[in-house]
Amino acid sequence: MTARRVVIAGQVQGVGYREWMEREATRLGVHGWVRNRRDGTVEALVDGDEAAVQALLSACRRGPMLARVMTITEDFAEPPGEPGFFRLPSI
Repeated sequence: MTARRVVIAGQVQGVGYREWMEREATRLGVHGWVRNRRDGTVEALVDGDEAAVQALLSACRRGPMLARVMTITEDFAEPPGEPGFFRLPSI
């Protein structure tokens, strides 16, 4: 398992990005969370099988239909404390 913290920038709020990412992560068996940030980015913690995490990160570069992803920054992180994938409140 390899956990990563990612921050997605661009037109990623108000386009269903969090809901889309929750569905994709669940479909791929990836655990973690996603939330909006006040600076207009979306932040996520993702963990799971390396191939599944890479597939999710690759999909995040496109996002849902109305999103326009400009950049994704990625760092290694501690794994989430519980299984499943959740939307957290915005910060």
